[in-house]
Amino acid sequence: MKFVATAGNRVETVGVTEEGGRYRVQVGERVWEIDFRLTSPGIYSLLVDGVSYVAAVTEHDGSCLVDVAGETHAVRVEEHTRYVIRTRGAAGAGADGQRLAASLPGRVTHVAVRPGDRVQAGDTLLVIEAMKMENEFRASAAGTVAEVRVEAGQAVNAGDVLIVIAS
Repeated sequence: MKFVATAGNRVETVGVTEEGGRYRVQVGERVWEIDFRLTSPGIYSLLVDGVSYVAAVTEHDGSCLVDVAGETHAVRVEEHTRYVIRTRGAAGAGADGQRLAASLPGRVTHVAVRPGDRVQAGDTLLVIEAMKMENEFRASAAGTVAEVRVEAGQAVNAGDVLIVIAS
């Protein structure tokens, strides 16, 4: 299974496969053999390539705070498809403004803007349900909504332009 882990500005694709009760984790060219056990709520015993670690994991603002060997790391982990929907389906700024396009097929569940609305970077534009997940799409830059090409309940295909925003 593929995941995307984000820590600060660093984004890594992580492949995880299970083999005989152990996990093989690949990040780029690096591969680790990992065995882990939940020893108490939020506390994991890890065996990584034969070296033992204890990790404390807590959730905070959509990320996991992972404390290992006295170092704490804030890591956001999401399923690869969800990451693709959230990032590549987001509006991209260009000379002609932004064009929000669907990255995967899904169904529009909510449209938050109308033509003429002024939006700021980070404002919610619409929500699409894809693969049983709700995915919120946000403006990547400020602008004015020029076109809304979809409505709630409408099915969309990958590549369909959903909203156009003028700079």
